[in-house]
Amino acid sequence: MTAKKRFGQNFLHSSRVIEDIISAVAPRQNETILEIGPGRGSLTQLLAERTANLIVIEIDRDLIPLLKKQLPSGVNIINADILDYPIDDLPAPLRVVGNLPYNISTPLLFRLFEYCERLTDMTLMLQAEVVDRMVATPGSRVYGRLSVMTQYYCQIEKIMAVPASAFTPRPKVESAVARLQPHKTKPAKADNIVVLSKILIQAFGQRRKTIRNSLGGCLNADELRSIDLDPKLRAENLSVENYTDCANFVSRRDQ
Repeated sequence: MTAKKRFGQNFLHSSRVIEDIISAVAPRQNETILEIGPGRGSLTQLLAERTANLIVIEIDRDLIPLLKKQLPSGVNIINADILDYPIDDLPAPLRVVGNLPYNISTPLLFRLFEYCERLTDMTLMLQAEVVDRMVATPGSRVYGRLSVMTQYYCQIEKIMAVPASAFTPRPKVESAVARLQPHKTKPAKADNIVVLSKILIQAFGQRRKTIRNSLGGCLNADELRSIDLDPKLRAENLSVENYTDCANFVSRRDQ
């Protein structure tokens, strides 16, 4: 099967990397695992050997016959776009594994976060740059909205780097595998996640400005000081808890 550019396909072929991912996931027979984007099924076949409850969602209908031929009959193969598929219809608790297409990785991550209460963990292959942003801490030049939202919902760990040579066709970027485990208790709780998201977009959309200016449309300097934030700070200086405080102040003030 030839990789299709419109689906962002890069097929993983390195047996070493595949074995390392399987070891990291450590699937068990009684678990339900969802694999996103199985492609040619190189990782899927090993997952199928280790769990009796495997669901795969593949957008490319041309790959479905290949998957059906290679995989045991008990594997639930779904031809769908994961960005549209009703994840609520899948059994919980659910473990997620995937080599995410780089062209949809960020919107897909945000969609998965919405279902964190149904997920045990996620082991995901992503562009290395995206993983670096996800694990970044305040003060880092790559710390941003994705960092805050990832860490709001999950504990995250970068578990391995993956070279471009592990894929066919070879991508122009390096990759990495990250493990995300939804918090049992969040580090801070937002009253309204939509408000939190809007504040992050506003803050990091003007990250070179002080928060007095970037957040001026929703919080003035006195209000920032009332939640113990220096108006002279910049977006990358605020923690997950700081942003949650901002969102909760706005939500409660505007009720």
